[in-house]
Amino acid sequence: MPNSSNTMDNAQRAINPFDHLIVGLDRALRVVGGVAKASRPNPGAQAQHAELNAQEQRHAAGLMRVNHVGEVCAQALYDSQGRHASTPALRAQFAEAGREEEDHLAWTAERLGELGSQPSLLNPLWYAGSYVLGTVAARMGDAVSLGFVVETERQVEMHLDGHLDELPPQDAKSRAIVTQMRDDEIEHGAKAQAMGAAEMPLPVRMAMRAMAKVMTKTAYYI
Repeated sequence: MPNSSNTMDNAQRAINPFDHLIVGLDRALRVVGGVAKASRPNPGAQAQHAELNAQEQRHAAGLMRVNHVGEVCAQALYDSQGRHASTPALRAQFAEAGREEEDHLAWTAERLGELGSQPSLLNPLWYAGSYVLGTVAARMGDAVSLGFVVETERQVEMHLDGHLDELPPQDAKSRAIVTQMRDDEIEHGAKAQAMGAAEMPLPVRMAMRAMAKVMTKTAYYI
């Protein structure tokens, strides 16, 4: 008797490539268009509202815009890596992580609105570039793809820790969101490590950090 999971997997692979293209374009348009739906409550919803002066509000908005861009990139990365993963288990892991990252996308968008600001105007560029990177990593094999996740999440964790230091102390709403995001990113990295991630070479890690620095500096303003 054929294995049901293998049968389902083969059926998935048999889908017309044009259908995959349409689904991918639809997802990309929803992400860059700001259409995201959270499956979990916004951590900032119950946090105490605090008054921010104009400078604090602009700074908090800039930081949250950077975080929103990071989630746009995460959607592209997990989608591309999941599409090229070799096993159903790995595809399922990328899909699960992608759903949690969509929560982050929705939460940061909501907070940007509360702060009187908007997402990055360059989101289509961030999405496209991240999709290409995710595809390249996935094409190099599952271990490399997982290693890319581990290093990405490690850098994101450090970046979010920095934001917790920089956010206005009284901005409990933004802080609650960033804290939950950081906890989720740590978990995603740990799961990828447990699934057999390869260590990224130092030049690759340095290149990733340089690219992230360009993105964060740009997204803070645009």
